Parts: sequence; C-alpha cells; structure tokens
Amino acid sequence: MNVLVIGANGQVGKEIIKKLKDTKHNATALVRKEEQVQELRNLGADHVVLGDLEEDFSHAFKGIDSVIFAAGSGGSTGVDKTLLIDLWGAKKAVDYANQSDIKHFVQLSAADSLDVDDESEKMKPYAVAKNMSDYYIEQSNLDYTIVRPGPMNNDNANGKIELHQTTRQDHFNDYLITRQDVAHVLVETLGKEHLFKKSFYIKQGDSSIVDALETVK
Repeated sequence: MNVLVIGANGQVGKEIIKKLKDTKHNATALVRKEEQVQELRNLGADHVVLGDLEEDFSHAFKGIDSVIFAAGSGGSTGVDKTLLIDLWGAKKAVDYANQSDIKHFVQLSAADSLDVDDESEKMKPYAVAKNMSDYYIEQSNLDYTIVRPGPMNNDNANGKIELHQTTRQDHFNDYLITRQDVAHVLVETLGKEHLFKKSFYIKQGDSSIVDALETVK
C-alpha cells in the first residue's frame, strides 16, 4: 500500500517512516518545510510532499491508499496551534481521506483523550483536541483505527505492549511506552481488517505487538 504519514517530521513520525522502510508498504512523508525533505528521504521515505496542516494539503492524498495521522503541535506551542493542528488539521485530513477513498485511516491519539475534565489546565486543550478529532473520525465513513498510548519516551523499543480496548485502566497515564513501539503498533495496524473501526489503549507490557493486536475484537 501507499501510506501517507502526516506529521512525518515529528518524533513518532520519523520512527514510522523508518518502520515502513522494512515493510512491503511505500511511505509518503508529509512535511511542512523544504529543509526537512532530505532527512525524511534518508530515513526511508519513498516520496516526500510539502504541505501545511493549517492550509490546504489535499494534494498529498493523490495515489494514497492508507493514512497514518501522527501530527502534533508539540509541547512548546500555545492553545491556538493545538486546536489548528491536533484538532482542525485532523478534521481536514479525515475530510480529504473521505474524498480520496482512503482504505484505512490510522490515528495516533492519547490515553487521556477521554478524560478531559481530569486533566491539568496545561494538558486540557490537547486532550480536548484529541477527544474531538477521535469523535470526528468515528462519525466518518472511514475504516479507521485509533491508537491511544500512554505517555511516550525515547527509550529503545522492546516490542512488547499491554493493550486494552474499552478503558485505559486505573492510572494508565502512569505507564510509559517508547515512541519506537508506538510507531511499530501504528504500522502494524495497516490493512488489518479486524482492526477497522476499533480503538484501543497501549502501554509497555509483556505481549508481543503482533499478539496484542490479535486480541482486538
């Protein structure tokens, strides 16, 4: 499949590109700046397209079969960018995907997306953005998969996770997971029909990623 990675220049996005390089899929990286193009090619992207999530980026969907939305405004930006990227950018991506007959839309969400009122004032706008973008995806006609990891770190992957479908479990946000393992999960979901129209939480655990995904009903 031709896979469009939205947010390819982010920390998880780069890991997704590297992971896709070792699969049968072709990776198209969407980046905002010309100076980011060569690095994504070096990481393994088959194609790199320029586009800004705050503007029209529908051209990036040409010839694409599946999408991984891993974009985020980042912790150093304000509420305005959180809404424009994490919420409105995701909404536009879903609309473009619908218009382009995308086969599978994979969303990188967050474990705190359903518990907005329990979040700190700093994190609440991010939780709102993820909550509402997840809801918009669920109401679309797309075959989607929503992945909600706990807080992420930059440790090396160990390839083992714990997965829950209906709840994030008690203190789920206290459990870390590596960005490399999150990227692996996102790539592993591609084209898996039993994961269509499903969402689940992940954290570091004891099951292989492939085995954990097989438990999704």
